[in-house]
Amino acid sequence: MESLSFDLAATPLREVNQFLHEPDVADKARRVAILNANGAHAIAAGLNAPIEVEIDGHAGYYAAGMNQKASVTITGSAATGVAENMMSGRVHVKGFAAGATAQGGLLVIDGDAGLRCAISLKGADVVVGGSVGSFSAFMAQTGNLVVLGDAGEALGDSIYEARLFVRGKVKSLGADCEKKPMGDDDRRTLATLLERAGMAGRAKPEEFTLYGS
Repeated sequence: MESLSFDLAATPLREVNQFLHEPDVADKARRVAILNANGAHAIAAGLNAPIEVEIDGHAGYYAAGMNQKASVTITGSAATGVAENMMSGRVHVKGFAAGATAQGGLLVIDGDAGLRCAISLKGADVVVGGSVGSFSAFMAQTGNLVVLGDAGEALGDSIYEARLFVRGKVKSLGADCEKKPMGDDDRRTLATLLERAGMAGRAKPEEFTLYGS
């Protein structure tokens, strides 16, 4: 099964996304590289196939949004809405990003995340190697947010059943969010997420504090 590459400097993004949406795309290419992203919006959005996509450079709004089954890597940073409404699969941003609502899958951000990271989380897992901004996990319903750095103001405001693991300092907690005792199940979940995100060597579960409803 071959690997393909598309250069957005020569090929319109509409054509690239159209190829990625073909029902038999997984039979045509296991890996797809998208070059010269240059901040284009909605790159690799709406994927529904078990393929690997590597986006070279910075991505604009809604990169890998509504992802299902695919594994998407962004070598730069990503703007608002990365992995928004993701259902399954994996999205890995090697720079900075802000991930919003997602119902499944794993979002990994190597750098910092901006304001409202993981808002309205509905079952996905988000692992941030740096810090997150204010109002992160606002109205988070289910799923897990792991932050290796610090968290800004109003963390977990109006939170439901999601779990927030923060290694650093929290500037302030939002309404309905409080510090929770961490049980064995929580530690196992956290250790698994650090391993899946490739960050097990950077932090240990006992270094984190758990927050929840």
